[in-house]
Amino acid sequence: MTSSTLLLRLSAPMQSWGAHSRFEHRDTITEPTKSGVAGLLAAALGRTRDVDPADLAALRMAVRADREGRIERDYQAAQNVPNTMGKNHRTIISNRYYLADACFLAALTGPAPFIDQLATALRRPVFPLFLGRRAFPAPPDLLIGTTSDPAEQAVRTHPWLEDQPALRTKAHEELQDGAPLLLRCVIEIPPEPGTAVLNDQPISFVDGARRYGRRHIRTELIPLTDALLSQTPERGTRCT
Repeated sequence: MTSSTLLLRLSAPMQSWGAHSRFEHRDTITEPTKSGVAGLLAAALGRTRDVDPADLAALRMAVRADREGRIERDYQAAQNVPNTMGKNHRTIISNRYYLADACFLAALTGPAPFIDQLATALRRPVFPLFLGRRAFPAPPDLLIGTTSDPAEQAVRTHPWLEDQPALRTKAHEELQDGAPLLLRCVIEIPPEPGTAVLNDQPISFVDGARRYGRRHIRTELIPLTDALLSQTPERGTRCT
């Protein structure tokens, strides 16, 4: 079956992609997780949490950090919180981390008919779309489109998504000086001994029984070339 690749622009003032969150500690890693992106796609399709995410998990994903952003902490304190019996009121302290001002190109490769179905769903999503948490809505123009290039090729050749003029000017000057900006790419690969792994392969989204598997990845640094920089960044299709 012919394959195709879905291209997404994941850019927002705040986003969060937890990989090890437990109880009052909500972490984020430095790029979108596959489970988080799969959850976004499931919401666009209108799927409930009890639907098997195997077809979304089978997509091969690559991510490029076009603007790394920075990790921030949201410190929260809730007072007089009772236990499940309505007793022992206490103060709960929680730390919630998020990425501020980050921009990513996410590419997901799979069977062409399924990729087309996902693109159609993203144009008119059934449920609201979020970047990792409900507090962080996805941008309305997150869908860039589709391409015949595989995910790992797409993140190496797709135009840079940065749209801030000052940052584009600075990047152009650095390129002319022979010190181009390096873009970090996290590429999903077949299992290999000794490779890095992430525990973000979705197995079940059911509340109380969420499960994730291991996914093998390789990190690459690619230089920002004239070809990536010279083209106007794509804003994507507005989702309604």
